[in-house]
Amino acid sequence: MTVALHIITGPTAVGKTDYALEYAEARGAEILSCDASLVYRGMDIGTAKPSPDELARVPHHLIDVCEVDEPYDIVRFDREAHAVVEDVLGRGKPVVVTGGSGFYLKSFLAPVIDEVEVSNAVREEVAALYETGGLPALLEALQLCSPDGLGHLDTRNPRRVLRALERCRASGRSLPELQRAFAARPLPYGELSKKLILLDRDPEDLRERVARRAACMLSDGLIEEVRHLREAGIERNPSAASAIGYRETLAYLDGRLSREALLPAIVQNTQHLVKKQRTWFRSQIGEPDERVQLGA
Repeated sequence: MTVALHIITGPTAVGKTDYALEYAEARGAEILSCDASLVYRGMDIGTAKPSPDELARVPHHLIDVCEVDEPYDIVRFDREAHAVVEDVLGRGKPVVVTGGSGFYLKSFLAPVIDEVEVSNAVREEVAALYETGGLPALLEALQLCSPDGLGHLDTRNPRRVLRALERCRASGRSLPELQRAFAARPLPYGELSKKLILLDRDPEDLRERVARRAACMLSDGLIEEVRHLREAGIERNPSAASAIGYRETLAYLDGRLSREALLPAIVQNTQHLVKKQRTWFRSQIGEPDERVQLGA
């Protein structure tokens, strides 16, 4: 079977953009971004978004699809990614998926969302419960919905407990029932042939690239970009405002971080992300079809 989905990933700053461009050009493919920050218009410098020239070399999808104050989540990404894949393959071209956002990447390899639709009313009800009673109130309510236990839920994580309670109340089912139904879901894109390529570099090489990229972001105008994004409402969108490079610059603009500490903070947090990504790749995607050591 001809490979339909070529999935290229790797840690931040490894060189995914350049590699994916050359790879897609060589195969007449189109690129589907699975980066959680590239979806936002105006988040350009801090995300190392492909330049206009790079975007013109190969058709790209799911970049600049919403405003910075507009929530964008895995449910929307999964729906729009499926539409892109169907469209591109329908025109006889392969798809190159590239990016380092773990949950978005995993949506091509394993189920990541269930079919439970949670209404705004239920979300508001559960949020109010959390606000008044905290995690203990959420757990008490969840145990009432799930007298047969809480399965493998991380009960110390408020966000996961909150989402679990939302789904139980919306579906009328217990958490173990929902977990069993989720585990039985088919693999996504199961009818398509996939090739997973994992990019990496020598640790010292990658550390130097992270430091250079952070310095270039600041010299290219990251602070001014964040000023404009603040006016556009980035702080109303926690997912965008917490992205590395943006959260540190917002702290600087608020006076919570000095100008001298800004660059080291971005570099340090990016290095922590690289470490988390490498751990995630090992635990979540298994053995890739191909490992590519760049810079060797």
